[in-house]
Amino acid sequence: MTNPYKIDGPALISFSGGRTSAYMLYQILQAHGGVLPDDVVVCFANTGKEREETLRFVHECGSRWNVRINWLEFRLGKPGFEEVGFNSASREGEPFEQLIAWKQRLPNGHERWCTSFLKVLPMFAKMRDKLGLEPGQYLECIGLRDDEGLRIFNAMAQGEKYGRRIFHPLAKAKVRKPDIWKFWLGDNRDPKSLVHPLPQGFDLGLYPWEGNCDLCFQKGKGIRKRYIRENPKSPHWWSRQEVTQNGWFDKRDTVAELMEQVWFSPSFFDAESDDDMEYDVECGLHCSGEAA
Repeated sequence: MTNPYKIDGPALISFSGGRTSAYMLYQILQAHGGVLPDDVVVCFANTGKEREETLRFVHECGSRWNVRINWLEFRLGKPGFEEVGFNSASREGEPFEQLIAWKQRLPNGHERWCTSFLKVLPMFAKMRDKLGLEPGQYLECIGLRDDEGLRIFNAMAQGEKYGRRIFHPLAKAKVRKPDIWKFWLGDNRDPKSLVHPLPQGFDLGLYPWEGNCDLCFQKGKGIRKRYIRENPKSPHWWSRQEVTQNGWFDKRDTVAELMEQVWFSPSFFDAESDDDMEYDVECGLHCSGEAA
């Protein structure tokens, strides 16, 4: 049986900063004896609104596995990105805010161009800069599992539409969410309250709903309200963008309205959150193709 993690370059490995794509990167490294071919490029795109735990996790993966992870941030003008690192990475939403100021409007659930500009296009630009290749001339390895069928279908449809070569090694290997959890957490049930040794010696340290962009509008209302309760400083950046642009990220509730709801109902119970708690918010290449 062909090893699904054995990649024939040129290829781009999209590392979202979550456990799933990190697992994919680890398996690809193992399939190549711990050293990637020169034409296989690993990229992590930082929006400036990632959790500090995410940044530290990406840094640890690179350091512990001795693999070059290209940290990218969106910038206006050519080449369309700046290469940063753990210490120099933006932490106050600077790339995202620059994009919003340039577009003079906000992304939302129907126009998720934040993903395209902040994550996808910088990765494409890096491949152009490093290898002189355009999308379709290289393989795009995306960390979607076998149990994420709809997202895989959508990603494949986008790839076909835009002439991209999309590959999902985890889906081909039949990897599911429990496999990822076991790899990173072992017998632990709570990533923030460890009672057993970590199988890899380190972990992301976040619940699935906490990762990537901290108050992403793609997360359910209940999750965002819970996030605001637990991280009261987090909504201010998002609310400031809505005020500056006189708009909203989610037409159902502005961030200021969510803050008000949390203020008047300081409870950790939200009926809206029940069907969202398993949502793994790993933003990346599979989200691209929306209106820009």
